[in-house]
Amino acid sequence: MYIFYGKAPLIAHLKPIISANSTIGFVPTMGALHAGHLALIKQSLNENKVTVVSIFVNPTQFNNPEDLAKYPRTLDADIKKISDLSSEIILYAPSVEDVYGKNPKSETFDFDGLENVMEGKFRPGHFNGVGTIVKCLFEIIQPTNAYFGEKDFQQLQIVKKLVAKNQIPVTIIGCPIAREHNQLAMSSRNERLSVQEREKASIIYQTLLEAKEKFGKEDLETIYQSVQQTFENNPIFNLEYFTIADEETLLPCLKKEKNKNYRAFIAVFVNNIRLIDTISLN
Repeated sequence: MYIFYGKAPLIAHLKPIISANSTIGFVPTMGALHAGHLALIKQSLNENKVTVVSIFVNPTQFNNPEDLAKYPRTLDADIKKISDLSSEIILYAPSVEDVYGKNPKSETFDFDGLENVMEGKFRPGHFNGVGTIVKCLFEIIQPTNAYFGEKDFQQLQIVKKLVAKNQIPVTIIGCPIAREHNQLAMSSRNERLSVQEREKASIIYQTLLEAKEKFGKEDLETIYQSVQQTFENNPIFNLEYFTIADEETLLPCLKKEKNKNYRAFIAVFVNNIRLIDTISLN
């Protein structure tokens, strides 16, 4: 396994690989790896000659300093999980200074409005931070394919927009959501939940399934009221938002239209730990 803590030696290592036009798969992560991350890495290993994984907790995408401070950092355990998959994986685990220099700062992006709803509405500046780090990593690694989980569906759409607008020669591949035994979407933040909270958090996906079942039968207002009532009846949870939106534009659905794909999105706090999930409604 190849481990690089600085971009200069990584770029030097990748240069002959890029020159040979060998396919490079890239999986960007913030560490605290779980089975969902490992599934992305396995897909990259199957589809590319070379696989690069990054582990970097990116400060510019956190609008909440406490969330950044508490974000789990488990580099040694992550290295073990990656090395168990393949000894040929290249890991980039930089410091903040290696990526940003002495002044971590976001660029400002226009994602044609994708950044203004849901996560963007409740986490100001978040997607500028995401766009900044993803663009930077793409410039360093120059991957052929990059793999992102669909749990962060809004992020996936924004990365696709980033690539299109900046004409970055990389194919963005969205991968299915990995779930725990109770169908809770896998997330590094799950590690901060108590055993009881983790079990009860199955209500998040159950709510999405119920919304999907109702979507073809009931009006939108009824669905929204039902979701609101579900969380009012379960005070351990604080519903931040529930939205049914057009998959392409991410704009809220006001009236169901034929030949459009819709998706339900949800964000919930459990003991100040923020969890998100999504499901296709088509």
